[in-house]
Amino acid sequence: MYARVRLDPVIGAAIADAYVAAPRRDERAFAAYAAFCRETVQQYHLLVGRPEFGGLGIAVRIVDEDPYAEVESMLHDVRQRRLKVWASSASGNPHPYLSDGENDMFRAVHDVFGHAASGRGFDRHGEEAAWLKHSSMYSPLAVRALTTETRGQNCARIFRYRDGRFPEQKAVLLPRAFSDPRRVSLVEREVSPSTPR
Repeated sequence: MYARVRLDPVIGAAIADAYVAAPRRDERAFAAYAAFCRETVQQYHLLVGRPEFGGLGIAVRIVDEDPYAEVESMLHDVRQRRLKVWASSASGNPHPYLSDGENDMFRAVHDVFGHAASGRGFDRHGEEAAWLKHSSMYSPLAVRALTTETRGQNCARIFRYRDGRFPEQKAVLLPRAFSDPRRVSLVEREVSPSTPR
């Protein structure tokens, strides 16, 4: 299923506009972010926990630059039970709610439970598939924060910051419809050049 996920550019642009227009923080989002933090920490303990106790035994290392240009390198490392995560503190873009440590934990679990679990990369369609896959591990309240952290930031970066700049991090809730996994576009079948359209 995740190989068929596509981000519709009209929806992506609407999400980007909502993210860019939102304030940096909104106290109405704090309950969702509290749930998101709790659930992310639980996922992180599963990620790094010892296999004999039910964990995955992934060794996470925080690094000062983006460690993976493509998903294949990350998948190779995950198969070797290791993962590099670009340090939140290195970005110069602090989060208004999450600590750097919490943000690093989230990046680690999202890379494994979003990107590696869906097998998808870092382009707009891969980010959409990773959000969809990872959202299944969060409560409905926490998915609202997850959507801002992934779908919102990525759409802003892809559709509004074409220079590769990462958008300002925010602690807000995007419109509820953007957090609904049922609204994700799936391609029915791949069209090859020889297939009539």
